[in-house]
Amino acid sequence: MSVYIGNVRKMRTGHESPVAYSLPIGNDMVPMNALIGQILRIEHTGEINCIACGRKINKSFQQGYCFPCLRSLPECDQCIVRPELCHFDAGTCRDETWGLKNCMQDHFLYLANSSGLKVGITRGTQIPTRWMDQGATQALPIIRADSRHNVGQLEVALKAFANDRTDWRKMLKGQVGPLDLVDEKHRLLALAEEGLDRLDESIAWEVLADENVYKIDYPVERYPEKVTSLNLDKLQVVEGVLQGIKGQYLIFDCGVMNIRKYGGYQLKMSI
Repeated sequence: MSVYIGNVRKMRTGHESPVAYSLPIGNDMVPMNALIGQILRIEHTGEINCIACGRKINKSFQQGYCFPCLRSLPECDQCIVRPELCHFDAGTCRDETWGLKNCMQDHFLYLANSSGLKVGITRGTQIPTRWMDQGATQALPIIRADSRHNVGQLEVALKAFANDRTDWRKMLKGQVGPLDLVDEKHRLLALAEEGLDRLDESIAWEVLADENVYKIDYPVERYPEKVTSLNLDKLQVVEGVLQGIKGQYLIFDCGVMNIRKYGGYQLKMSI
């Protein structure tokens, strides 16, 4: 029996066929694809550490932060969830250096097929990681803009006609069929034309070519018929046969567990 113990972070992904997953736990990086079909026991030791400052905490916020970091770090600001509210240009960014590196660079508006059609944004450095993390089977970047704020304005124009969220239960059932994302792109751009025309002329953006459709498949032997969430805060221990991995979810024969939710938790994983 192999045993790993330590604080965890979200799983790392490699764009292979299927996606290659590794779990950072303590000082180890555990290859997860090889564990599919085996019995895993995952236990929360009771300790949580903030993923930013490392302090011990009783409760984490936004998937791993302590409350002081939640209130002070730029990556926890409201504009991370709503990029159209980015306030870097107003001079009120929580950390100008962080903002320059993460917000004031090219961003992409994309279409993805996760639980059906959705629209979203990502930095160029997060392609295709962003889509693997959300369990998308197809993705297509459709517009490039020069900042997070500007791509957020574009997203607002399009999400009036398309969902901007993933239904994680539907995604994990693996029953979503393929979409013609190129057709969907042209349909949505036509529907959003009036809203796009109203955008400030200072916003720099360009529509991308249609050829860059990404296809992603996942290491899943069996999808659940009924999706049951396994909560370590309530159960403390999860044990079952690992049947697959999709997005940041481990799919067991007894339910599913969102690893990203437990960033900073100290876990003991036995194989």
